[in-house]
Amino acid sequence: MAFGWIDEQAEARRRAGLVRTLRPRPADSPLLDLAGNDYLGLAHHPEIVEGAAAAARRWGGGSTGSRLVTGTTELHAELERELADFCGFEAALVFASGYAANLAAVTALGPHGSLIVSDAGNHASLIDGCRLARAAKQVVGHADPEAVGKALAGHRGAAIVVSDSVFSVDGDAAPLAALAGACREHGAGLVVDDAHGLGVLGDGGRGAVEAAGLAGADDVVVTATLSKSLGSQGGVVLGPARVIDHLVNAARTFIFDTGLAPAAVGAALAALRLLRREPARAARARGVAVELHTRLTAAGLEAVRPDAAVVSVRAPSPEQAVQWAADCRTAGLAVGCFRPPSVPDGISRLRLTARADLSGAEIERAVRVIDETRP
Repeated sequence: MAFGWIDEQAEARRRAGLVRTLRPRPADSPLLDLAGNDYLGLAHHPEIVEGAAAAARRWGGGSTGSRLVTGTTELHAELERELADFCGFEAALVFASGYAANLAAVTALGPHGSLIVSDAGNHASLIDGCRLARAAKQVVGHADPEAVGKALAGHRGAAIVVSDSVFSVDGDAAPLAALAGACREHGAGLVVDDAHGLGVLGDGGRGAVEAAGLAGADDVVVTATLSKSLGSQGGVVLGPARVIDHLVNAARTFIFDTGLAPAAVGAALAALRLLRREPARAARARGVAVELHTRLTAAGLEAVRPDAAVVSVRAPSPEQAVQWAADCRTAGLAVGCFRPPSVPDGISRLRLTARADLSGAEIERAVRVIDETRP
C-alpha cells in the first residue's frame, strides 16, 4: 500500500512519546507567552503592525515573483541597506525565511572541492545546508575551536566553518573570537547564524558577531532571521559585497524562491528603526533571561545559564517534558518543549524565551507555574 510505512513511523513516534501536533492560537490568546521568539516584544507593537500594513497597502499582498524577476521592491533594497549599516557589514541580501538564508549561504559558499566544518549543535537549517552543499563535510564537537582547527589543518583548499552564534536548545553562545582565530590560521571563512543574537547581543542589539568584534570582516558572513527580535518574517545574509553578489548569482533559495512579501519587509524595517531609537530593549531582554534563570535555579530546577535570551530547563524524559509543558499551558503559561530528535544530546527540555516587555509580575508568575507543575 502506498505510504504504508508512514503508519509504522507514526506508531513508533507514539510509543516513544514524540508525536507533534499543530495548535492554532487565537489572536487574543490569554496565555503568557514564553514559547515564541519575540525577544523584544515587537510582533504586536503598533509601529511594527503599521509598518506591515502600510507596505501592504502600497506594494500589495505579495512580492509577485522571485527577487531577480519582479520580487525586489524599493522597500527590499531599503531594508537591505539599513540592515547592513546597523550590523556593520558591507552588504545584505534578504530572503523569504531564515531557513532559506542559511541554505543559501552554506550551499553557495561550500562548492565541490571545498570543506565545511560544522558544529554538532547547529540548527537544522545549517545542517540541511551542509547536506545539500557539494563540499566535503566534517562535524566537530560542540563549541570546540581546537577541533575546528584540527579539521581545517587536514584539508587543502577552500573551507568554511559554520556555527550558530547562540545555540537554540540551551541558549549558550559560541566562542566566536576563537573560531575566527582558527579560521584565519588556515585561511577559512566563518559563517555565523546570528538568529538568536541579532536584537539581543552586541551594542544596541547589533548581534553576537558585532559583540565579538568581527562585524565587517572580509572573512566573516552572518545569517539572521527577521522573525525573532524584529517581530516580522524572513531572513538575511550579511557580509562582503562580493559574497552577496555571489549569492545573487549562485544561491538557489534566492534565485528560485518568491521574494519576501512587502508586509514582512515593512514590519522588519519598522522594527529595525525602533530598535535604533530604543537600544535598551536588547539589554532588557538579556536581563529578563538572567532573572528567569536566577529564580528557576533558586526554586531547585535545573536550568542552563543563558548567554542571550533563551533559558533551558531540563526535564526527566520526553513524556514528562510533554506533560510538563501541557500542565503549564493549562495553568496559563505557554512554554517550548524540546525533545529528541530536536535536541542533539537526547535530553528533553522546557525552552523559555525571555522578552524585553515582560513585567516583574509576569516573570514571577512564569517561575511559579513552572515550579508548581514540575514532574
